[in-house]
Amino acid sequence: MAKLLKGKEVVDALNIKMANQVEVLKAKGVNPTLAILRVGERADDLSYERGAIKRCEQVGVTVRVEALPEDVSEEAFFEKLNELNEDDSVHGILMFRPLPKHIDGEKARNMLKAEKDVDGCTDLSLAGVFTNTNLGFAPCTAEAAMEILKHYEIPLSGKKVAVIGRSLVIGRPVAMMLMHENATVTICHTRTVDIPSITKDADIVVVASGQMESIGKEYLREGQTVIDVGISWNDEKGKLCGDVKFDEAEPIVDAITPVPGGVGGVTTSILVKHVVEAAAKKTV
Repeated sequence: MAKLLKGKEVVDALNIKMANQVEVLKAKGVNPTLAILRVGERADDLSYERGAIKRCEQVGVTVRVEALPEDVSEEAFFEKLNELNEDDSVHGILMFRPLPKHIDGEKARNMLKAEKDVDGCTDLSLAGVFTNTNLGFAPCTAEAAMEILKHYEIPLSGKKVAVIGRSLVIGRPVAMMLMHENATVTICHTRTVDIPSITKDADIVVVASGQMESIGKEYLREGQTVIDVGISWNDEKGKLCGDVKFDEAEPIVDAITPVPGGVGGVTTSILVKHVVEAAAKKTV
């Protein structure tokens, strides 16, 4: 039976640390503040917004919600984004994407100041991940995977890691972050030949395929740690499932993140952590 790498334990540890940091910052006159820029009322945006607000409240971070109508003009949208960029009382900006088609999403993404890009979506933030420099912040889900590995003291240096998925949100940035910890990383994708032979050779498998329950026992072996980043609603089972077939993997591997209850909750905490870090930089 595998050890469950539960996100709650990681979140609780992060909350204690962040609450202390926020207290110190407020004593210095700095009130860490997150601005949420949302266009329209997509259900998934509202759900994530509620989670982010709750997590911020737990550690004393202030939240400002800037909700714009679905039909907001592109000009008005960019005026609001620029306003938040230039507002010194705002330390982090979470801009929900995708934006409506009439707003240039690429322009918006890179108009966001890297030092306030707490979701890690700008090209400059991604460059920082690849060069291991503090140009912005890492994508939250990628850093959440790393935070879990570090919290549970899973050795990384010299270990073989297979990352399934090559997106700029998870696959490629988490691979770079693992390399910065001296792991040897192989990125697998839809054109990779014989993925099971690669994953079975790995000590750690990070699964971000975007395909629900696409990774079964034929990809895994005893002694491994599995980080399952995926989360999808399974109509047949009537529950949330990951990209890994948990029932097949759990009896084989040494440790695995559950879905739900694994990476997802930590991701929101990483967002808040970035806000606190951005605020701390203002005191330097």
